[in-house]
Amino acid sequence: MINSNKLKITLEERKALLLVSPALILIICVAVIPVINIFYLSLYRYLLVFNIKYFVGFNNYIHLFQDSRFWNSFFNNLYYTFFSVSIELVLGLAIALMLCRQFKGRGLLRTGILIPWIIPTVIAAKTWDIFLNTQDGLINNTFVFLGLMQHKFNWLGDPFWAMNFAILADVWKYTPFMCLLLLGGLSLIPEELYEAAYVDGANKLQRFWNITLPLLMPSILVALLFRTMDTFSAFSIIYVLTNGGPANSTEIMAIYSYKTLFQTLQFGYGSAIAVFIFLCVAFISVFYIYMFSYKTKGVD
Repeated sequence: MINSNKLKITLEERKALLLVSPALILIICVAVIPVINIFYLSLYRYLLVFNIKYFVGFNNYIHLFQDSRFWNSFFNNLYYTFFSVSIELVLGLAIALMLCRQFKGRGLLRTGILIPWIIPTVIAAKTWDIFLNTQDGLINNTFVFLGLMQHKFNWLGDPFWAMNFAILADVWKYTPFMCLLLLGGLSLIPEELYEAAYVDGANKLQRFWNITLPLLMPSILVALLFRTMDTFSAFSIIYVLTNGGPANSTEIMAIYSYKTLFQTLQFGYGSAIAVFIFLCVAFISVFYIYMFSYKTKGVD
């Protein structure tokens, strides 16, 4: 009897492996093999333009930590990721709380809010680039028309405004995604808890702080996981708006890696930057998964 049960489990496991094998093969082809190849290239000094390739071990990584331009791109990454994700979380939660209420036209509003997220990222970034155009941009023309500015301003030519407008474009694009995830979490909270708290005399702030926020925490962590990983490895918005300028003030690691790989053709050093980005994203993933497991146990 014991042997037959073991045989049955073995057959079920084989069937399960057979069913998931196409997905595993796809993941290996599009994710695992490229990562291994990038790590392999990062161990070489590989200059395609001079047809130079020789093994240097971890010298590319040693040079990476001594590279001031790399550290500039790293801290730009931190700034861009922190403010983008923080603002998206606050706005996404506020909009999700509003859309949980019953009011006329709620379905239409829910659909309309998703429009920025549906638009392809490059098109969204190019739209913001047109808005910020020095000569004919909507923002300059509006400010001049209202008398708020005397002369048109090159927003993307100023380091401060260039980075913060890139953050604004990211917030406009991805806040609906954050809202959608949090809205799903809010819909799982039992209404009876709010009714009981209302009967006990709890006000709106107390209900939010003691019911909504703790029970929504797993959804918040999942939303933060997706957005932090995506934003930390972002490329399109800043590349379209500023290409890392002016004077590398908006250059993040993905753009620095791209320029190193495909403009200067230093495949070894560019691969080392890409591996570092991968390790950062992996660390972020492990951190949020740990926090998610911890909070889930707390809720249970």
